[in-house]
Amino acid sequence: RKTPPRLRGRHNTARAAVGVGPVSWDDNVAAYAENYANQRIGDCQLVHSDGPYGENLFWGSSTDYTGIDAVNSWVDEKQYYDYDSNSCTDGQVCGHYTQVVWPDSTAIGCVRVQCDSGAIFIICNYNPAGNIVGERPY
Repeated sequence: RKTPPRLRGRHNTARAAVGVGPVSWDDNVAAYAENYANQRIGDCQLVHSDGPYGENLFWGSSTDYTGIDAVNSWVDEKQYYDYDSNSCTDGQVCGHYTQVVWPDSTAIGCVRVQCDSGAIFIICNYNPAGNIVGERPY
């Protein structure tokens, strides 16, 4: 259930592309992610934990989904982020991307679980949390 190095590496590739330093793995953040993921196994709902960390969630109906798929989906939101206005394109989501590249978020913990329904739930938590209102990610 722990994050493989390539998942952390995918975060760091996206961060380096915009001049942001790397993230490292944090066992405490990972334990938090695992605890919350275990709470979602029964319903697999994309409901945030509202905990102390930044958080990205991913859900997929296929058991083939991996942590890399989750991070790629978040990083793909880059196309919808407008740096000049510090906002997302109308009708689009980009907050997962901005959390991935948030410079102050330097520690991560991610977990992938299979829900009772067979679907996949993936969570990454970020310490400290990013997406501070009014601030740019880089």
